[in-house]
Amino acid sequence: MRAELPRLPARRSEAHKGDFGLALVVGGSRGMAGAAALAGMAALRGGAGLVRLAVPEPCLDTIAGFEASYMTVPLPADDAGRIAPEAFERLVELIEPATAVACGPGLGRSPGLDRLVARLYRETAKPMVFDADALNALATDPAVLAHPGGPRVLTPHPGEFARLIAKKLNGDARNDAAVELAARCGVVVVLKGHCTLVTDGSRRAINTTGNPGMATGGSGDVLTGLITALACQGLEPFDAARLGVHLHGLAGDLAAQEVGQVSLVAGDLIQFISEAFWDE
Repeated sequence: MRAELPRLPARRSEAHKGDFGLALVVGGSRGMAGAAALAGMAALRGGAGLVRLAVPEPCLDTIAGFEASYMTVPLPADDAGRIAPEAFERLVELIEPATAVACGPGLGRSPGLDRLVARLYRETAKPMVFDADALNALATDPAVLAHPGGPRVLTPHPGEFARLIAKKLNGDARNDAAVELAARCGVVVVLKGHCTLVTDGSRRAINTTGNPGMATGGSGDVLTGLITALACQGLEPFDAARLGVHLHGLAGDLAAQEVGQVSLVAGDLIQFISEAFWDE
């Protein structure tokens, strides 16, 4: 995968933050505030010019406290501290100026969120990355997958993928099903795991970076933020996914050299994204 990796365009000396896009992260809930924060921090390290996190109002102070460089916006919340369904109209307003959107890190589950995620998937024209509980929401109505409102990247791990296609597969059969899903729905699928597969239904790439130390909570949230940042900087979804997966795994390899695989945590990946860019 390394020899054919896409590259970000060189930055002009007179560039400003607006040249590198606004990444919007939709997620967070009571008890899972860190997931949205990890995605936001990864989007910053991935090069997005601006990063904004749209999160449930009760979680805003906690999420804002993780990082001073991103912005936070409160959304209506339900009694459990999750984004409420009536947040949809506010999200439409927030998505309008965004370059690319991430949806899912720390989102939580509720019937109202299932409906909200489906509407975002169908009705939003901006490039969007769907991960974690956003994928679980989409799995409740698989017919929605074939009706994306714009460019879509889905980043399931094997369990989430099994829910999306309503069957559990392994090995080549699972990879082939990911290619079929991408082709049928017109999306990019990032099937995470050992030798992650990235496919748009006609092209496929197998990633070779990464290590077992990355099998830790929050690792996928970092990948979501990183892919979103690359899309903000002009890469089309398949290329943003390919480069994001490679850099994510490489950051994990560099982190493991410093802290070891056993002690590696998702925050370590963010610290090594910048070195991964240099090493790529």
